[in-house]
Amino acid sequence: MADIESTTTNDPGFHALSRVGDFELSIDATTEDGPSPNEVLVADYASCYTFAFRAGAQRNDYDELGRIQTDASADVDDDDDLESISFEMHVEADLDEEEQAELKELADDICHVHAALKEHLYADVNIHPGADL
Repeated sequence: MADIESTTTNDPGFHALSRVGDFELSIDATTEDGPSPNEVLVADYASCYTFAFRAGAQRNDYDELGRIQTDASADVDDDDDLESISFEMHVEADLDEEEQAELKELADDICHVHAALKEHLYADVNIHPGADL
């Protein structure tokens, strides 16, 4: 059994409901009824990176960082493929340049989404036609 499982249901059109555990995500390629897949990926990456930044601080006995706000932005090409992602992190705690660099390096190492994107992780896809759904 896999460590993480989700089920995504898509009726005709470009809106999908994805269930992960007890949670349901609404994703819409047209952005009419929810964020697009790219928007969800960018938000997920920003969340994971923010958690990793805080975890790195806690593991290395930094004082409490307070509130962290991560503003994420991304550029897409003409095919709507992500070309770049950037984060502007606003941290309540005062951090000097050395501390910022250390926490960034720790977050790079801890963030699982960062690792998956860096390693060019792709899904193994199997198709089951004629399904009775």
